[in-house]
Amino acid sequence: MDGFIFIDKEKGMTSFDVVREVRRIVGEKKVGHSGTLDKAATGLLIIAVGKATKGLTDLIGRNKEYEFRAKFGYVSDTYDALGVIEKTDFEGKIEKSEMEKVMKMFLGEVLQMPPKYSALKIGGRRASDIVRSGGEVELKPRKVRIYSFDIIKYDWPLVDFRVKCGSGTYIRSLVYDLGSELGCGGYVVELRRTKIDDFSVSDACLLGELSKKVEQRLVSMEDII
Repeated sequence: MDGFIFIDKEKGMTSFDVVREVRRIVGEKKVGHSGTLDKAATGLLIIAVGKATKGLTDLIGRNKEYEFRAKFGYVSDTYDALGVIEKTDFEGKIEKSEMEKVMKMFLGEVLQMPPKYSALKIGGRRASDIVRSGGEVELKPRKVRIYSFDIIKYDWPLVDFRVKCGSGTYIRSLVYDLGSELGCGGYVVELRRTKIDDFSVSDACLLGELSKKVEQRLVSMEDII
């Protein structure tokens, strides 16, 4: 069985949890995914099966679109709702127009520091595993590209956003940096990947639905690559 399967990953699962379950369902050892989604995140995960795993490098490098909710006036050590959350000293409210003005600073090619709680490998170990075991990590900022950054709903201190960005962008870091620039702090409450390139989560199925319709859900390598 060779091809791609579009999965709508649910909250609480790691991307590797999805890969492992797809291996079991399709009976194929060669299974990979199109780019890690945080455990707390939901949305589009393109799974490659069999010979299609050779096309994953191309998919991982494609642009992504996310919709997410952030809460301002607070910070989290993981930059999301899974971490230790603390209220900042900021009092008051940032107006929508002021926030939109600062958001423009993040458009285009920008330097971004990845979260220390991330799947980035340092000496063969994930940065998050090193930090959780009491170690220290030294991460370097890297260039990422933000194509669009828009507010969907504004209900201070909760704000819903949509972002289209290049590969390697951390939405958690984007919110952290926005909160720092505004002087109020911020962290990601909910995160959903809605697109990888032109492929949409609306064409994906939940993992629990896959076993009943594997063949119908298999997309050919030619259609993707």
